[in-house]
Amino acid sequence: MQPGTRIADRLAAHPAYSYRHDSAVPAFPDEAPLIIYDGICVLCSTAMTMIATRDRARRFRFTHAQGALGQALFRHYGLDPVAFETVLLIDNGIALGKLDMARRVGQQIGGPWHLFAAFAVLPGVLQDWCYDRIAKNRYRLFGRKDACIRPDPSWQARVIE
Repeated sequence: MQPGTRIADRLAAHPAYSYRHDSAVPAFPDEAPLIIYDGICVLCSTAMTMIATRDRARRFRFTHAQGALGQALFRHYGLDPVAFETVLLIDNGIALGKLDMARRVGQQIGGPWHLFAAFAVLPGVLQDWCYDRIAKNRYRLFGRKDACIRPDPSWQARVIE
């Protein structure tokens, strides 16, 4: 993929379940949505805790981007496996990132989280600009840990290591 191409376009270039045919991606249970997040980022880990506790149907599974599965999926989708540009959601075999991911998660868990849908009225480039401002400053604004933050025991069973 060409540098500068929107992540949404890079992800959309992959057919559903394309990772199943990539020998570098470890097999994982993909019958439920999987969120791949930056495990050392305090903002990302806090967001995953909020999603997990508000996901009453217990739909979502989680893995951190620093692990073998997260690294393989980031590489599969042509994303930087070190400087994470986005949180990924794999839902029905399709990868979504940035605000597309936030909208889909918000729709599924409901409540005030469905308000992320309002970002859909903005052009994609402006959506990315908004997301990127937070993502690029997340460590400075919210902090980071030296190792991946352990999930709360209440949703640990939904974590794929």
